[in-house]
Amino acid sequence: MTRRRTALLAVTALLAAAFTALPAAQAGADETEQVRNGTFDTTADPWWTNNVTAGLSGGQLCADVPGGTANRWDVAVGQNDITLVKGESYRFSFKASGAPEGHVVRAVVGLQVSPYDTWYEISPQLTVSGDSYSYTFTSPVDTGQAQVAFQVGGGADAWRFCLDDVSLLGGVPPEVYEPDTGPRVRVNQVAYLPAGPKNATLVTDVTTRLPWRLRDAGGTTVAHGFTVPRGTDVSSGQNVQSIDFGAYRGRGKDFTLVADGETSRPFDIGTGAYERLRLDSLKYYYTQRSGIAISDALRPGYGRPAGHLDTAPNQGDANVPCVPGLCDYTLDVTGGWYDAGDHGKYVVNGGIATWELLSTYERSLHARTGRPGKLGDGTLALPESGNKVPDVLDEARWELEFLLKMQVPDGQPLAGMAHSKVHDAEWTGLPLLPSDDPQKRELHAPTTQATLNLAATAAQAARLYRPYDRAFAARALTAARKAWAAAQAHPEMYPDPDDGTGGGAYADDDATDEFYWAAAELYLTTGEKQFADHVLGSPLHTAGIFGSLGFDWGRTAAAGRLDLATVPSRLPGRDKVRRSVTEAADTYLATLKAQPYGMPYAPDDNRYDWGSNAQILNNAHVVAAAYDLTGAAKYRDGAVQSMDYVLGRNALNISYVTGYGEVNSHNEHSRWYAHELDPNLPNPPSGTLAGGANSGIQDPYAQSRLLGCVGQFCYLDDIQSWSTNENAINWNAALAWMASFVADQG
Repeated sequence: MTRRRTALLAVTALLAAAFTALPAAQAGADETEQVRNGTFDTTADPWWTNNVTAGLSGGQLCADVPGGTANRWDVAVGQNDITLVKGESYRFSFKASGAPEGHVVRAVVGLQVSPYDTWYEISPQLTVSGDSYSYTFTSPVDTGQAQVAFQVGGGADAWRFCLDDVSLLGGVPPEVYEPDTGPRVRVNQVAYLPAGPKNATLVTDVTTRLPWRLRDAGGTTVAHGFTVPRGTDVSSGQNVQSIDFGAYRGRGKDFTLVADGETSRPFDIGTGAYERLRLDSLKYYYTQRSGIAISDALRPGYGRPAGHLDTAPNQGDANVPCVPGLCDYTLDVTGGWYDAGDHGKYVVNGGIATWELLSTYERSLHARTGRPGKLGDGTLALPESGNKVPDVLDEARWELEFLLKMQVPDGQPLAGMAHSKVHDAEWTGLPLLPSDDPQKRELHAPTTQATLNLAATAAQAARLYRPYDRAFAARALTAARKAWAAAQAHPEMYPDPDDGTGGGAYADDDATDEFYWAAAELYLTTGEKQFADHVLGSPLHTAGIFGSLGFDWGRTAAAGRLDLATVPSRLPGRDKVRRSVTEAADTYLATLKAQPYGMPYAPDDNRYDWGSNAQILNNAHVVAAAYDLTGAAKYRDGAVQSMDYVLGRNALNISYVTGYGEVNSHNEHSRWYAHELDPNLPNPPSGTLAGGANSGIQDPYAQSRLLGCVGQFCYLDDIQSWSTNENAINWNAALAWMASFVADQG
């Protein structure tokens, strides 16, 4: 997904008198200090403040921060007119304290004027006694208008902030980031299936085969063999060897694999972990809900007030206007899921996420190994549990009801189209509970893509909810038909790529794939010729739509093709549709076999894309669908093996699923799963998928550490790395589908 540029706000001067910029002082032969008066010995000049009174105290600059502000940048101290040189490394250091303890300062190096770009940021939690902080980053720009700012707003209570020894030293050696990757034997840290594939990767300088041993929890060797040298792995730059211990069919906990003097992290051989992951990955959605209080009894440690229900300080989602100049009506768009780590709700990302959750259930009805009882009523501990409806359908309906509310009402221009998104007028900072968000909410322009997402998911819902709620199924189908007609009347209303203030832009300049997907779902639900004709006439129906990056919110044709292949229908030429899925699966299997880390993903030029973990899982979804279509063991094994990468068999030796594996991602970017910034808030719930390696490293925090990173190494488990470490509803949907598939193979 395409996310954000974090903004700085305009500020007021600390001193009424203007000041004359001082020349930069030399700190060393090749090092230049860019900050003026960073020690506050006799004056605060030339520092400014915003919404706070500051003064000197004991050789420090101290400020009494008011409570009750909304955003970090609402209260700030800073200095402007700092020079940065593109490509030069800088050491940003300071000493800071906060009383009482536990408050967070957002320290930023960015542009002092619009568009207020941020080039580096860090958010340490302060102690009363004070600590010294030092970070190194490389400037991506040449500018004389840089700003150093310390943002301290966004808290409910007043507190005291003190600052000293601020330095921005240019010409320092760049800091080399060395992640702790642990033992060189990389395994799926969670579990292998007893009758499934079992593979590991050994990182070693040795180029000849090596012996390996599989040990049980007691240290007894239960299997042994030799590694297979693989040479240099392009995705990581490492020399690696492969280990295949699939012949061992025993069960148990805490196995380890030993090779080349290294012992892997522990793992299980069994099915229980996948049964838990099936449910945990789906339980994630309840704590993403908007418009309802999250029950601590249902999710211990995650209880919170309802967000965006017109209760102060929320401005709420019950009566939301359009962005200025767009429309003259308001809509009740309460409910739905928060998209990711922010408080926005987006139809295009909600659409593909809802489709994959509904597909998880629909697969259980039609696949040879499907077990619908595992997704039945009471399995997810939801407020709706006990209503005799499968819980996964109850959860998906929370989002579906929101999607239906986003449709332009009858009697209005563009009636039947769907607004693309609703979110805050401006970006908010971290941490921030949904119930504490004070920003104005706005509806954004209807788009063809959003309208067709609504048509597709509502049509899919109509067939799946019919046995449980015929009235809702009929309402969903009516909305789907209306959306389809509106999209046909307005086929090129694309999202504005610059509409990224306060929420993600989700830019997309082609709706051909959404038309194909929506027609497929409408046909599968109604059997009507008009929709079959559109499917058969679409250029995408016979195109190679299963690319190396996989499918996602911007590439939705695969959703239509997969359902046309797996959901029973009388579509002419259905055998060719099914064959296109198995042919794609063969391509992904070839990729998996060529990758020493065993994943069906090899992007062009080794450029890992945003949300690469979900793309890997969606490619595995295609392989799993081929198994459902053919029963061929090679597809089952390939799909199952694909889970190894996200669960620990990767270059960083980390499980990307919170709560799963000895070392796992747990600091995902989020405003309310923000324990890293506020100890009173939780980490993400177990079963949350991190976005994963992203060669674009668009956020300043990742840029400060990962410039020049190779493939798999473009990742940081830090809440500030929103381009590599966010959570998102569509990514977790990919995890839920695959976890359910693997659990069904046990």
